[in-house]
Amino acid sequence: MKKKLLFAFFMLGLFAASAQVTFKPGFRAGANFSRLTNTDLDTKTDFYVGAIGALKLTRFYTLQPEIGYSRQGAKGDLYFYDSYYGESYTENVDIKLEYVTLTLINKFTFNDAINFQVGPTFDIGTNVDNRYQNDVDLGITAGIGYTLPFGLSIEGRVKKGIADVLDTYYYSDGSNYYYEDHSNTNLVFQVGISYTFDVKGASN
Repeated sequence: MKKKLLFAFFMLGLFAASAQVTFKPGFRAGANFSRLTNTDLDTKTDFYVGAIGALKLTRFYTLQPEIGYSRQGAKGDLYFYDSYYGESYTENVDIKLEYVTLTLINKFTFNDAINFQVGPTFDIGTNVDNRYQNDVDLGITAGIGYTLPFGLSIEGRVKKGIADVLDTYYYSDGSNYYYEDHSNTNLVFQVGISYTFDVKGASN
């Protein structure tokens, strides 16, 4: 048994020594196309920007922590209920949600060009409007990317939140108002670019 354990540790050490683990810092930026689920609000177009750190552990797998800033939300008519006066009313809104985003992407690369991305995201609200925006949001991010020969990548992602963004939401059929108790969560489609920089001592 001891010989088998020693052999296993030897092989693990040999693999670790031969593996080409690299780290490359970089950035990503692009456009957000966001909406709030279970509402009739229109899609809002805004932007995201952030820094990334690509830790390439194998030829096919990269662990990529990200920190960024994301502007999202929705716009259109919302129907509210004034509990003090017992009245409902319509308001045309432009809901602006701003987050500092923390994401941990698992990137799987094929053919040295196409990659698939998936990971959890944790968003911290800034300039919070308490009528609309919770302090934090949790979600999942998934997407696909294509890396050009000179290192620039084109990416498309979808981010789905799980926190209820709207505290109250009412809608009307033209004469009566109804309470909508569905969860109104963030749904964001992202299209943009990313780029990582070679650092001293890193190999491709």
